[in-house]
Amino acid sequence: MKLYSRFQVIVITAITSVSIIAICLSLFAIISLNKKAQNYEEDVADENISIIEEKTYSDTPVFEFKTSTSEQIKKTDFGGYTQDEVQNISVYETCKDAVVNITTEVVAINWFLEPVPREGSSGSGAIIDKRGYVVTNTHVIADAFRIYISLADGTQYEGTVVGSDSASDIAVVKFTPPENMELRTIDFGDSSYLKVGQKVIAIGNPFGLERTMTTGIISGLGRPIQSSQNTIIRDMIQTDTAINPGNSGGPLLDMHSRIVGINTMIYSNSGDSAGIGFAVPANTAKRVAAELIQNGKVTRGIIDASFVQLNSSIANYAKLAVNSGLLVQQVVENGNAEKAGLKGGTQAVRYGSVRNSQVIYLGGDVITAIDGIAINSLAGYYAALESKKPGDEVSVAVLRGRKTVVIEIVLSE
Repeated sequence: MKLYSRFQVIVITAITSVSIIAICLSLFAIISLNKKAQNYEEDVADENISIIEEKTYSDTPVFEFKTSTSEQIKKTDFGGYTQDEVQNISVYETCKDAVVNITTEVVAINWFLEPVPREGSSGSGAIIDKRGYVVTNTHVIADAFRIYISLADGTQYEGTVVGSDSASDIAVVKFTPPENMELRTIDFGDSSYLKVGQKVIAIGNPFGLERTMTTGIISGLGRPIQSSQNTIIRDMIQTDTAINPGNSGGPLLDMHSRIVGINTMIYSNSGDSAGIGFAVPANTAKRVAAELIQNGKVTRGIIDASFVQLNSSIANYAKLAVNSGLLVQQVVENGNAEKAGLKGGTQAVRYGSVRNSQVIYLGGDVITAIDGIAINSLAGYYAALESKKPGDEVSVAVLRGRKTVVIEIVLSE
């Protein structure tokens, strides 16, 4: 048995105590460091989460998924769409059943010179009355022998032409729905309140793809567009909404599900949408459609006189101060134009080639404007009077010699 002195016992005890204290301090320091490290990592993690939230807020579906709450889930169940998407969906759901697909058959001549039916044009239309009235474009039903109207539920009915108006490219066709069928219709809006930049939606049947929706904005207003050689449609709506073959006759809609225009044509070198489409304003379409349904035709006021469209050859020969406008040939005797003071020509000359010559009268007034609208052609003349009725009074600017005179003329029928 080994014996220790008192001094040795004291030294050993002291060393043991110091060792125990050192060990405890080391353990405490390690625990503290680990805790600090853990806190630091949590702080960094929180900071990173904050940064991620800031960068991806409402930009990616990842953030939406990570931050889902009961309230957000409820919103997703309710819709989960942006306000813009909700508007688009609402307009489409409200109007799609009132958009129809129109196809036609025309008469052709076969090799044996026999008349045979063949497929004609196709387009779109909008049901505007529960009795089965559909507004579309005149060129959609042009030369049609039969007209077929296909509804959203897949049913098809044969339609009849109520009336068509080439001056506005608006036509109305009608089909007879079953007695127990409640047709969905679309109301007309007021196109006079349209603004450039306003959002619009087109629904139609491009390339036979029924009830296709495209969105865009109004990119121009008051465009005079020549739809044929003798027809200029004034105040057309220009839109960048994609309009393709088959969209013709379909509705251009505002965000209140109202017709603001009837899609009519596109500007394109390829025949497909190039981002420039045109629609007949709703105010024109509504007025024309109502008159077609009521009377079967549109009655417009005219200036009771005959005209020749000026060109440089006639202007140079007659030594006129202008080379565009309408030369007044003859005025109807005792008519409104004559009573207002409009002057016709007195010098008869032959104009044109030998085979296609015609007699025209020189020396009369040259119409240069109607109600402030410049008149350069017969098409422009008809466009200026498109919305006028018999009995309306118009201001007509005429060139008489070297002097411009303004005459107030009451339009005739």
